[in-house]
Amino acid sequence: MRLRIIEVDRPDTLAAGAPPAMAPPVPPSAGAPLCSVPGTPTPAEASAPQLWAGVHLPGFDSAEKLEQLASRAQRFTPRVSLVPPDGLLLEVKGSLQLFAGVAGLRRELRGECLGFHVQPVLAFAPTPLAALAVARAGRSFAVMDAAQLTGQLAPLPLTVLRWPEETLARLARIGARTIGAVLRLPRSGFARRFGSAHLAMLDALTGHAPDVRVAFHARECFQRRRELSCELSNHVLLRAALAPLFADLGVFLTARQCGVVELECHLIHRHAAVTRCVLPLAAVSADAQRLAALFGERLAAVQLPEPVRACELHAQVLLPHLPASHSLWQPGEHGGDMEQEAGGLIERLRARLGPEAVQGLALRAEHRPEYAWAATRAPLAAAPRRAAAGNADTRGPQLRPLWILPQPRQLMVQHGLPRCRGALRLVSEPERIETGWWDGGEIARDYYIAIDIHGVRLWVFRERATPHGWFLHGVFG
Repeated sequence: MRLRIIEVDRPDTLAAGAPPAMAPPVPPSAGAPLCSVPGTPTPAEASAPQLWAGVHLPGFDSAEKLEQLASRAQRFTPRVSLVPPDGLLLEVKGSLQLFAGVAGLRRELRGECLGFHVQPVLAFAPTPLAALAVARAGRSFAVMDAAQLTGQLAPLPLTVLRWPEETLARLARIGARTIGAVLRLPRSGFARRFGSAHLAMLDALTGHAPDVRVAFHARECFQRRRELSCELSNHVLLRAALAPLFADLGVFLTARQCGVVELECHLIHRHAAVTRCVLPLAAVSADAQRLAALFGERLAAVQLPEPVRACELHAQVLLPHLPASHSLWQPGEHGGDMEQEAGGLIERLRARLGPEAVQGLALRAEHRPEYAWAATRAPLAAAPRRAAAGNADTRGPQLRPLWILPQPRQLMVQHGLPRCRGALRLVSEPERIETGWWDGGEIARDYYIAIDIHGVRLWVFRERATPHGWFLHGVFG
């Protein structure tokens, strides 16, 4: 009689064909099966028990609607997570009593999904990935006991995990097409051939490793509408009609410790198109009275096509806001802060003259002086301070004049030196700027600081190419 010795569950060997039989109970190690020994407490069992609802939305591919559905689902539990493009996860252990158990919660969740014209598949399991996998498989059941989780997951196809097609094809070639078949493979061999990330996903699926999900937080914005009792065309009466909306805005911002940098009001007419009135701010603000006053200035410059029958106030972007502490000194004396005064002036000018009438200046990464700046929206109050800190060293060749001419003006030359209302005296070393050959705007210049006969400091340059002309390019303050 011949004896055949068969080696079972070697760490470096994956079975070919049918999955191998379960190995004897041993502690999880390099050669142990992917599922742990029955009776060993898992981290999920050792901690507080959880129950997750997996919501699969077949054919759902709208990110915006998924967020809207997640916002509606927060009435069941604050722990809602997105699984784009067609899934939601809800931790509902503490909500079962509020909704008459799993059956009541399933009915309410289904009703919310039907409101978005989609037929959901709902499943409940102790781990989030398991609940979602069961829902993706089209099975609408609930697994309440973590000890039964592995057995319920075993017959599910691997496609519910949404692994890459290449990985699924390689597993299929060794006969592993279900979750149970993969769980019976040696851990070390599986990790070596298919990656540790897939192994970690299996541990999270069965509850042997924590599965931390990022909670969904709905983007907050302010929107209020007021229907007017009569149609109004008088701007003073419109400001009075908008006062309750600004009062609501102040309460809304204070409760959230937020502020706004832009407000938009829609004035709705009976026949004409909606009149949009936008108020940009120079700094984050949460003062409702100040916002109402500024908006009144902006509204006075708006021409109404016909009387207004309703008003809507919008604040789409909310920013963290901490009220600034006031200086002991008045602005302008003993180092008193002028920042708030400057921001208020910018906002008043914008409100009266329009957003495009007040602009700021921004630096560009460009060596050619005429292209080194650009007009932008007036910056926030804190922006000039940051820009000044980044360009604090203005000595030497980096010194630039406040006024740059739109086009350099050619100067007269006498004895090789430039003249402008008389002879100019050069008081600096040359700063050579030679750049722009790649875009057709090549320059090659030597810049100097010069002083004319009246003591005015000028910025002049001499072309390096013949005929070596002199040009005036800027004036210092």
